[in-house]
Amino acid sequence: MMLYKKIINLFLAIVFTLLFVDAPFAGSKTGKSFIWSFESGDNTVYLLGSIHVLNHESYPLPAEVENIYNCCRNVVFETDLDSMNDSSLQQKILRRGMYPEGQSLSGNISTDTYELLKKRLEISGLSILQFDRFRPWMVALTLTGTEMIRLGFDPELGVDRRFFNMARKDRKELIFLESNEFQINLFAGLSRTRQEALLKQILVEIKIIESMFADMVNAWKKGDVERLDSIMKESFTGFPDLYNRLIVKRNRRWVSKILNMTRQKGDLLVVIGAAHLVGENSVADLLRKKGYKVKQR
Repeated sequence: MMLYKKIINLFLAIVFTLLFVDAPFAGSKTGKSFIWSFESGDNTVYLLGSIHVLNHESYPLPAEVENIYNCCRNVVFETDLDSMNDSSLQQKILRRGMYPEGQSLSGNISTDTYELLKKRLEISGLSILQFDRFRPWMVALTLTGTEMIRLGFDPELGVDRRFFNMARKDRKELIFLESNEFQINLFAGLSRTRQEALLKQILVEIKIIESMFADMVNAWKKGDVERLDSIMKESFTGFPDLYNRLIVKRNRRWVSKILNMTRQKGDLLVVIGAAHLVGENSVADLLRKKGYKVKQR
């Protein structure tokens, strides 16, 4: 159960926009960072692209990232990180991630995917029978989570968790863009076909997970928006529906919520996954399309 608890925490922290690094951060060679800002009325909004999963060697963070925390009394996060530790939420994920009696994974995915999964599990010394009651999205989550744990990464060390803890301690006003239940449904609400597509994507990419995400973080360190966007597009090649569901649709909802928040008095710091700030239909792009002058800092 402790392993699944940690995997579930990883799931709620990353929501499929995993970013991590196995070396300390360096300063941006381009003079840019993954921080944007724009004005709305009398307020300034700062957008910080977060790396959700890190290890101890990843610290200290770049000075510009550490310093941005002091900009605002109001801090916006994707979701309430503290509620991830609620046992009832974890049990809900497990219930939604498992088939009812009489159904199994083998009867709900193709033979090709099942055999690919079986081979992958055998490499890790696991039996596919351990996963036969799990739905495809839960299997994908478990594979990703166990690999992250093996590599030594922890959501408790993520950029958003760091600032979340600081904001709680400093009694800043915390605002959330989504509920944990909404994030669970991003995966649990997928059709059987889409769940299998997600599992296939994980099975293909898990072989290169360490090098791929190290490349992503290198782009993050340099403030290289184009490179991170290119990596994201490559990662979701062949899975446009998943990209739309996990990234684009959420970006559109977030932009509306962020702009509504600017009607209140006070500057905002918005901490969201870095993948939501790059490319077409990113949060920054959608704001520009609405006429806001969004500048990378």
